[in-house]
Amino acid sequence: MDVPASSVSYRIGLNESYRPLPSLYLAFLSIWVFSACSWTINTYKNRHFQTNNLQWTLASVPLIKALQLALSFLFWYSCFNLQVCSLWMSFGVYITGVLFQTACFVSFLLISHGYCIMCERLSVTERRTTAALGCVFYLTLVGYRASVPYFTVLLLLNYFISFYVIFHHISQNLSVLREQLSFIEDEDVHTMHDAVYTKYMMFKKFQATMQIVALAETVIYINMDNSSETYWLRLLVREWAQFCIFLYIGWTFRSQDVTPRFSVMPTLKSKRETMVPPIYSIEMDAATFREFRSHQCHIGVPTSRSRDSSQESILVIIQHPHA
Repeated sequence: MDVPASSVSYRIGLNESYRPLPSLYLAFLSIWVFSACSWTINTYKNRHFQTNNLQWTLASVPLIKALQLALSFLFWYSCFNLQVCSLWMSFGVYITGVLFQTACFVSFLLISHGYCIMCERLSVTERRTTAALGCVFYLTLVGYRASVPYFTVLLLLNYFISFYVIFHHISQNLSVLREQLSFIEDEDVHTMHDAVYTKYMMFKKFQATMQIVALAETVIYINMDNSSETYWLRLLVREWAQFCIFLYIGWTFRSQDVTPRFSVMPTLKSKRETMVPPIYSIEMDAATFREFRSHQCHIGVPTSRSRDSSQESILVIIQHPHA
């Protein structure tokens, strides 16, 4: 929690080493509010370029963080300037801090599953697994922050399972994308190369970032320095690290005008099929385009010759000559 135990006092003299905290919280509050507004505006402006359900989900992270920083600023400002430290305000800081960390890990799980990158939506099993891990992470974090016995071990176990699931799914998606890139090069299907390569680089960057997150979490829990004199410095380092990590992840997965076929993806991930469907580009004049009818091919929709032959699906993309 961002409120040390020694600071919960009422009209009692406070340690002067905490004096920089209101200014620090106000500065980071401004940064996160600006980031949240920029992210929301960018996602709304680029909503036509790609499926942005993931981006709207990620928008909750800076909003929760901004709320936590606002409550932290109000708590410390009232302590030093009004000589009143609100217990309810500190409880709000506690709850929003737990919600922020939970939202972060749920977002990491969604990205690792390839939500809106490898598939339009998650399967029922993936949604249940993500929800279960998020709930367990929230409960163990609450117990750990409340100093409940044995919850430190439970939290470490939950961290291990969560990071294992994240890295496992990242590796699976990278493997699938590598196979697709090899197929594209072997079959000379260059129309999908840029889109698949963009997704591949996204997951490579995300994998490196998650390794940094795992290392940072390890350092935080190993560090046993609880002295009040250096609390503001530890806070400064932690807040800057969090912001830089999420700035990089946000920049990587922001809504943008990506390659034209980036949004070509299955509704659900298939465990059997990892190859890219064949893509054909047909040029025709306006009159033919208006009168185009085919029972075997549909514009922009994957089809198959039979219900059981999903491996023979064809995606037809028609390019208007005057577009």
